[in-house]
Amino acid sequence: MSEVVRLTLVSHAMTDAMAAGRFPTDEPLNALGHRQADATVDLGPVDIALCGPEQRAVRTAELLGLRARTESALADLDCGRWRGDVLSGVDPAELAVWLTDPGQAPHGGETIVDLIARVRTWLDTLTGTRARVVAVTHPAVIRAAILNALDAPPKSFWRLDIAPVSRTVMHFRGHTWTVRSRP
Repeated sequence: MSEVVRLTLVSHAMTDAMAAGRFPTDEPLNALGHRQADATVDLGPVDIALCGPEQRAVRTAELLGLRARTESALADLDCGRWRGDVLSGVDPAELAVWLTDPGQAPHGGETIVDLIARVRTWLDTLTGTRARVVAVTHPAVIRAAILNALDAPPKSFWRLDIAPVSRTVMHFRGHTWTVRSRP
């Protein structure tokens, strides 16, 4: 079968919250993030450019030379009342529940299961586009996309490490998403 969709997921560049181990808010890129993301990153031909609505995703897309349209489905995982808190400041029992049960959100935000479903719905909107899509988004969204492609269980979410400005390429052929490594 011929390739229908080529999706390149790009993780946003570094922020102070990432460097400090804090749960994200709608923070800007820091100085390192500005250096990480520039138009010399080869994304190949692009038919559709999208990004999450947060300023860190929008700015990364701009620095990569993309004229991206914001897409709410690419928003970061909602960490509820933990937004802005350092990881070590969260109740250890609540954190343990969140890290081991993807159906729980003790912070009052979004569950991992809900995030995976949101990303699955978004991926479904791309399947008939016959396009080369670049989406600048967040590590959590990229993890969810990979889990959808692999039909992996939600408990695998935290086993995927997504670095700043890393690229994950997925293809939709026939009725299946595949994940391709990039050199």
